Amino acid sequence: MRLSAGDTLPALELVGAIGGSASIPPAQGYVHLQLRRFSGCMVCNVHLKQVVQRLPEITAAHVQEVVVFHSTVAEVKRYESELPFVVVADPDKNLYRRFGVERSSTALLAAWRTLPRAVLGAAITAIRTRRLPPLKPVGGELGCPADVLIDSTGRVVAVKYGTHAADQWSVDELLELVDAAGS
Repeated sequence: MRLSAGDTLPALELVGAIGGSASIPPAQGYVHLQLRRFSGCMVCNVHLKQVVQRLPEITAAHVQEVVVFHSTVAEVKRYESELPFVVVADPDKNLYRRFGVERSSTALLAAWRTLPRAVLGAAITAIRTRRLPPLKPVGGELGCPADVLIDSTGRVVAVKYGTHAADQWSVDELLELVDAAGS
């Protein structure tokens, strides 16, 4: 079942694979729930680097970032241990089903504009860390991302279901949505 703006979510506690937890609804402010592809995904990591770079702005807007990967805890620890927010392992895709996040056979092909940066970033990371992206990720490679902005009442402020691997909110779009919700 896909979410829509205005839906109200039941209480949910998400436990991070590398520490921390997040409550939905949050006690105050907002949760930006990012359902990404698999841990170590080159395309996802291009976007997540931008989120990390602009995290002070996001935090100042009272938004808690929570990222979900359809990966095991071990994979999340291996590929995403440096992320400064709650990262949830969901290898059985329970959260993906719960929030209506789907797969697409064109998930990577349609992300062609992001692929050169993604490949370059993965190569630099592989050299620096001596680890390659996963060749056969748990849950497959055909996932599409989704973004959900949830307020302190549990109301879905906005939601975006990506049509390909690189189709997610930019940080600017996220901050505009938060600003509009607060007005």
